[in-house]
Amino acid sequence: MVSPGWADPDRGLFSISVAAELAGLHPQTLRIYEREGLLDPSRSAGGTRRYSRRDIDRLQEICALTADGLNLAGIRRVLQLQEETLRLHAELARLRELSGERPAARQTRQPPPPPQTWRRPAPQQPAPDRREGDG
Repeated sequence: MVSPGWADPDRGLFSISVAAELAGLHPQTLRIYEREGLLDPSRSAGGTRRYSRRDIDRLQEICALTADGLNLAGIRRVLQLQEETLRLHAELARLRELSGERPAARQTRQPPPPPQTWRRPAPQQPAPDRREGDG
């Protein structure tokens, strides 16, 4: 039985024009994201870009981060940190499995207190000049 290509989220199925339409972007924007290292689509034997479902999801995430006001360097950093977090979670799970530790039940935690904000002190009003004899 042949498995359909839809099952693999990493398989490059979509041309740049289809991927751009699915993400609501211009194809040139996808080329820019690739040049900036935010995206790495697979290539066909002829060198044509082929975008996967995972690439489309990443494009939508990039769009959301852009809408939040991040520039491309900030988006690159966010994506790097997300990948690092996933890698560390996988490593932690592997180490727990090796040690025989069972996953701990999720404990209910109190939300952290709101951060303290620094406030500029109110400007000091000069004290009234009180000389003897004034009054």
